[in-house]
Amino acid sequence: MAVAGPDGIHPRVGFIGLGRMGEPMAVRLVQAGTPLTVWSRTPASVRRVTDAGATPAVDAAAVFAASDVVLLMLANGEAVDAVLGRSADGFGVPVEGRLVVSTGTVAPEHSRALAAELARHGARFVEAPVSGSRVPAQHGQLVAMLAGDEADVEEVRRLVAPLASAVFACGPVPRALETKLAVNVFLIAMVTGLAESVAFAEGRGVDRDVLRAVLDAGPMASAVSTLKLAKLVDGDLAAQAAVSDVLYNNRLILDAGGAQRLPLMAATASLYERAEALGFGGSDMIAVVEALREAGAEPAAT
Repeated sequence: MAVAGPDGIHPRVGFIGLGRMGEPMAVRLVQAGTPLTVWSRTPASVRRVTDAGATPAVDAAAVFAASDVVLLMLANGEAVDAVLGRSADGFGVPVEGRLVVSTGTVAPEHSRALAAELARHGARFVEAPVSGSRVPAQHGQLVAMLAGDEADVEEVRRLVAPLASAVFACGPVPRALETKLAVNVFLIAMVTGLAESVAFAEGRGVDRDVLRAVLDAGPMASAVSTLKLAKLVDGDLAAQAAVSDVLYNNRLILDAGGAQRLPLMAATASLYERAEALGFGGSDMIAVVEALREAGAEPAAT
């Protein structure tokens, strides 16, 4: 059934940004019965979502014109500003009276400023970053973090229910994004540690299949470690969360931390930068192992 508000009225919903994450999220919403108007800068992804039952729009302004609630899944703050036509004079799309929901990961200060500016132009705003990659998005197993006005958050909670296995209210903007960045500290450190474990094993001649079996059977095993380890052993670098995207998130964490010391994040940033420089920017984040392999092959300093 489509999502309904407390008064029983079904909101018109728009979705902008149909990339690696946005496409499966939009498809899930359509499959759940949510009437959806969509637009993306990538026409092929629009076709895949409209094949599932969504209505295409000619541009972002048309999505806003046809919608009461608009979800954005965009790569960064610059992309959000470009799609909204954000300028000193306001917005290039009709935001007044709409609820804008940003599900991507941007700088917390960008989100705070956007919320204030949208409010000045008669719009409401909820930030709703999600934790998870493409596979969890396909199966409705994302974890959503919401921040904004309490009533707006409750409305968005109902809307995103088909996308998530868990939804958490985090308080006012930008608490959801700050929570998401804290989650990403753990994620990045964990996957990088897993890659270094494999690189170490390779350097000692340890059988990777045995290592995989031991790690999958042990207390550190998780859905993420099992999936990433399988990709490493199988040589599958198809991106679910790409190296360049992880590096972007890593830099957001360091920027948001300011004077706070984050030694693990400083180290992982240099590794993902190196993996990107080696040509693995579009590969899955587990390709950071290539930077670790290169580092391990360098002669020790004398």
